[in-house]
Amino acid sequence: MQEGSGILKEGFLVKKGHVVHNWKARWFVLLQDRLLYYKLVGGKKEPSPKGRILLDGCTITCPCLEYENRPLVIKLKTKTNTEYFLDSCSREERDSWALDITGAIHAGNPVQVQQLHLMKNSFKLPSNISLNHIIDKMHDNRHGIKLTPNTEQGNTYKESFTGSVLVDWLISNRFAASRLEAVTLASVLMEENFVKPIGARSIDAMRNGDLAEQFLDDSTALYAFVSDKTSSESYKKKVSSKEDLHLNILELSGTIVKQGFLTKQVTGISGSCQQAKNWEVGRGISFKALLGET
Repeated sequence: MQEGSGILKEGFLVKKGHVVHNWKARWFVLLQDRLLYYKLVGGKKEPSPKGRILLDGCTITCPCLEYENRPLVIKLKTKTNTEYFLDSCSREERDSWALDITGAIHAGNPVQVQQLHLMKNSFKLPSNISLNHIIDKMHDNRHGIKLTPNTEQGNTYKESFTGSVLVDWLISNRFAASRLEAVTLASVLMEENFVKPIGARSIDAMRNGDLAEQFLDDSTALYAFVSDKTSSESYKKKVSSKEDLHLNILELSGTIVKQGFLTKQVTGISGSCQQAKNWEVGRGISFKALLGET
């Protein structure tokens, strides 16, 4: 297939070499059935492609967290089991490439394309998610969240991570299937005092931002683990040794029709043994049930 009107996307990506395992910038051109890459000479691409990746039967992994110092990698695996690793300069660019490549892979399968579009607007976390299990994995030295020094407005936070790093990690470890689901889980972790915002941007979002955006899926919003002993002891009291804090999310299944925040009246017992009625804000999501589910 010749280049021309069939080009779906083109731009720079950094590719890992197969023989010499270094990373080099290449100019990539996405066509309907293949991904071409060109060597750059004098800032211009050569006339003929240096290589091509056939997309038929190809699988894509995004986010791919196999390289600790490269959190923005896309992994492609062909039907002959050849693996390609492509690095991007930003999460937005990585996700844009991943979406377009995925569309090209499934272009010949209308049913699969329709399912991909439904998935973008669906919210279906696994039932009975264990926050204990998530936290344990997050702290794992080998496969957990990598803590790095990050600087914001002249302040350096030695053991921190960004909002997009946590979202990527939750998706990569299959705790969530989409960024919307991962942001929801991250918000729960923050609400349960396992994760805290640090730095001006994330703190401002929590205090003053729209309630739907208090956890930021952003590469400039900084977060850290809560290491305070008080919060740890409080959690141990809430969850006994025989119990585990689970999220039963069987109800959160289907296609999102509308979402937003509502206030509800909560009745409790005050210190004088009288009923106290308070108003609390909660997030409401309206779903259209998926076919085949009850």
